[in-house]
Amino acid sequence: MANANKVILIGNITRDLELRYIPGGQAVIEFTIAINQRYKDKAGQSQEKTDFIPIVAWGKQAELIKQYLSKGSSVYIEGRLQQDSWEDKNDGTKKSKLKVVAQQVQFLDRAKGQEAADKDGTKWAKEAPTKSAKTEEENLDEEIPF
Repeated sequence: MANANKVILIGNITRDLELRYIPGGQAVIEFTIAINQRYKDKAGQSQEKTDFIPIVAWGKQAELIKQYLSKGSSVYIEGRLQQDSWEDKNDGTKKSKLKVVAQQVQFLDRAKGQEAADKDGTKWAKEAPTKSAKTEEENLDEEIPF
């Protein structure tokens, strides 16, 4: 049976970023993005709902996120879902939390310098299209008869 675990999100960082290092020395950053949804209810009234999604990034990618992004920054994230489970220390109940582990991050704002690009999957959206995006553009050009 086939499986897939892929998430694509665009949202805004909700709070100031805190970078930390695990005992092995690897950088980690955890933050939340807000994603707004607009829709019309049954009465035809415009409504807006905001979802808050927890994100975690590791290594050089985490360091670059801390360096170039801040509260309110717009960000594109590709990653995978991960569920953490633990037992509450106070009452012994089982708890769990679903979060997105970032695999690719694109900074959508132009603030703090666009030269931030690295091999760990962190890049500015203004960069040249990725190979797959370029292929889609080329395919569109081939379908147009003129």
